[in-house]
Amino acid sequence: MTASAEHGVRLATRDDLPAIRSVVDAAYRPYIERIGKKPGPMLADYEALVDRGHVQVAERDGGIEGVLVLIPDDGYLLLDNVAVAPGAQGTGLGRYLLACAEAAATAAGYDRIRLYTHAAMTESFGLYEHIGYSITHRARERGYDRIYMEKRIRPE
Repeated sequence: MTASAEHGVRLATRDDLPAIRSVVDAAYRPYIERIGKKPGPMLADYEALVDRGHVQVAERDGGIEGVLVLIPDDGYLLLDNVAVAPGAQGTGLGRYLLACAEAAATAAGYDRIRLYTHAAMTESFGLYEHIGYSITHRARERGYDRIYMEKRIRPE
């Protein structure tokens, strides 16, 4: 069965905060040594993000296995975070959440999605390029070497 058939995606509530933090922590913990400190998503204020309606969760059998953070911006939707619990990695859930982000952007009238990832997270930007994101620029920001990417979801 594919991730899309197994998982329900819904808007997160405050009751989901422990599970959200757990999924994000487990998904990003392997990168701490490579980056030299906690990746940005591990430091985010998920309570505020949930309160603003920016967080969606992917559930299966009553448990949260994925987190998607989408933030509306001027002219684009920011894909702030996509995290998949280690036990659900490799099932297609990450790609499914990326497709959910595109659907949300389209429904909100956006023609593009932007994101950034750490330069040391080579698996991430390789996947993003594979599904149509292009690198727009690189920058050092808040002590992180970031790669900024964009995907047009509607033709110009």
